[in-house]
Amino acid sequence: MTKKVAFIGLGVMGSPMAGHLASAGHEVSVYNRTKAKADQWAKDHSGTACDTPRQAASGAEIVMICVGNDDDLRSVVYGDDGVLAGLEKGATLVDHTTASAVVAREIAAACAEQGVGFIDGPVSGGQAGAENGALAIMCGGDQKTFDGVSDTLAAYGKNVALIGGTGAGQLTKMVNQICIAGLVQALAEGVNFAQAADLDIEKVMSVVAGGAAQSWQMENRYQTMAKDEYDFGFAVDWMRKDLSIVLDEARNNGASVPVTAMVDQYYADVQKMGGQRWDTSSLMARLKKFG
Repeated sequence: MTKKVAFIGLGVMGSPMAGHLASAGHEVSVYNRTKAKADQWAKDHSGTACDTPRQAASGAEIVMICVGNDDDLRSVVYGDDGVLAGLEKGATLVDHTTASAVVAREIAAACAEQGVGFIDGPVSGGQAGAENGALAIMCGGDQKTFDGVSDTLAAYGKNVALIGGTGAGQLTKMVNQICIAGLVQALAEGVNFAQAADLDIEKVMSVVAGGAAQSWQMENRYQTMAKDEYDFGFAVDWMRKDLSIVLDEARNNGASVPVTAMVDQYYADVQKMGGQRWDTSSLMARLKKFG
């Protein structure tokens, strides 16, 4: 069933996600801080570009948001021109931003006061996953609200799952980033070790990737790491933002994340090397420079 939806935030993730909604036949209104980008998206997808989040949300059954951080999220949700000012009772707000569980609960409460449903639904799969409509979407909220939006989210989500109550989606994304941080550092060390041992990296990985060490990172990043190529993918700046959320939450809940804390500092080294926009696999470059 097609719906009237709005998408706020047309970055490298949001733009293709909104495009899949349009391709699925939904009536899509969009807002982006840089208006020219929204205008171009509307032209390409026969959608409607709006001047404010409120305008985009007006009359929408579901509003999706994908922006940078907690403060960016608040800036498009609240205020006279914010999403909540335009949403009608019975609508649902789905936040795809990788943000804190704290802000998820805060916005859920604000939505509830207006009779609006809320789902925190951060995504994993990167730009390629967004473009291919194959994202993993980890959701927090109540079952009824989730059931009302899950079919729509399937336009760009290959695996759309309700994990638990509000904030559970963001907490699950934190688990995702913890695992990635450790995996990428381990892969960097493995590739570096193989090169130091003068092994054929293709032959090594063809065997290792077929065993217990297999991972998405291994299959998609070992070749570029071996070539010292990092000008693509999920930026180090973004990963440090995500890891700061993880470390804050770990301090609150008492979880021990020593490897994550260490890798966060390794990414700080990469930033000092000028790699703020390099892919997260650039831990390899840091390893070669500092050991």
